[in-house]
Amino acid sequence: MADLERGKPRTALVTGASRGIGRAIARRFVSEGYVVIANDITAQGAALAELVSEIAEAGGRCEQIIADVGDPAQVAAMAAKAVDSFGPVDVLVNNAGVLSVHRVEELDPDEWDRIFRVNVKGTFLVTQALLKHFRQRGAGRIINIASIGGKLSGAGQVHYCASKAAVIRFTQGLAMELGDIGITVNAVCPGIIDTDMGRNNFLDEASLRNCTARTALGRIGKPEDVVGAVSFFASDDAAFITGQTLNVCGGIVFH
Repeated sequence: MADLERGKPRTALVTGASRGIGRAIARRFVSEGYVVIANDITAQGAALAELVSEIAEAGGRCEQIIADVGDPAQVAAMAAKAVDSFGPVDVLVNNAGVLSVHRVEELDPDEWDRIFRVNVKGTFLVTQALLKHFRQRGAGRIINIASIGGKLSGAGQVHYCASKAAVIRFTQGLAMELGDIGITVNAVCPGIIDTDMGRNNFLDEASLRNCTARTALGRIGKPEDVVGAVSFFASDDAAFITGQTLNVCGGIVFH
């Protein structure tokens, strides 16, 4: 991108950045010279501030913005602050997500709505809020964190898997809408990752062994295993790639 060629660092906005995959993504981007805008909700404010402090001590620049991605007013304010304070956003990573485990007959409709509010509506709202800035520049990278659950559903997570399937379809459709102006849109589909959210998949030793056995590589993933794919989609090397979903799952899903 031209800004990088002029010596101006790229800026990346990462939602849900206080922990897990989002935190690892923020760290990776900072290590590559990005200015990172790290977002999360009020309840994660302390963890987010810790991330910002950690990065500053290491010589990087990371700024925090508290906002609920499912709230249109908060998202609009976040987008405006990001652009006004830090200049154009080059990369958007829609990482914020929630997961719970309930069989369908026990699933409260409000819980269905909560999952879709963050995972799907949040991805849509943050993207929409930044689109005019991407369009004005005729460039940008949008990377959505979906899940292999969006391709291969599972008992007890139907609501979560349905939301991630929606993120994948949103990614593909948006890529078609934005391709003619040079904006790429891709999705990364993590598998079973050792995060607070991912541990819902292995609550005891038996389920951990089962999860490990499902992978061709014989292990579950770490947050750091996911960041390379995100970095690639954000890079100039991925300039001719859009509308794609990349599985980062150690060999569970092969399509």
